[in-house]
Amino acid sequence: MDSIKDPIDQNIERPRGYSFFAKLLHWGFVAIFAYGIYKQVDNVSLLADSSLLRFEIIFASGFLALLIVRFLYMRFTQKSSLPEGTGRFQKLAAKVVHYGLYISFASIAASGLIIGLLYQFGIKEGLLIDGVIGLHELSVTLSYYLIATHIIAAIYHRFLRDGVWNSMVPIWQERKET
Repeated sequence: MDSIKDPIDQNIERPRGYSFFAKLLHWGFVAIFAYGIYKQVDNVSLLADSSLLRFEIIFASGFLALLIVRFLYMRFTQKSSLPEGTGRFQKLAAKVVHYGLYISFASIAASGLIIGLLYQFGIKEGLLIDGVIGLHELSVTLSYYLIATHIIAAIYHRFLRDGVWNSMVPIWQERKET
């Protein structure tokens, strides 16, 4: 008896997967971002502790450096996993979300560094530091929305079974068609 094929699966060219290094960068970055959120500084006055300030500057610098490495590696060595037949709107939406994530993450790190440097130079209150803190908070909030959108899109592709999920996610793999 022939098995019934889902019409979504028919005539779709399967995208190639990402490299091991791309997956390592992706999931490693998820872990580092989660750690950064977990250990966040709730009050800028805590930066009076010079060891905490130094740690925050080193962490933000490393975060930004890793983000740049990830962006360059993905941009120049990896191809999108979206299938060839993907519509223009969906391709544009994917680019907007991905570039938005890079921009919001870079803004988080850069504004965090500026906050730390302003604090180190004695600028602990006023319009300048308040504005940079506002940018930092806005960037964090924006990143949450973009991450949620990214996860929803990944789950959407998992249910489409178009290979996008398998290209980056190591669990709950799509079954292979025979």
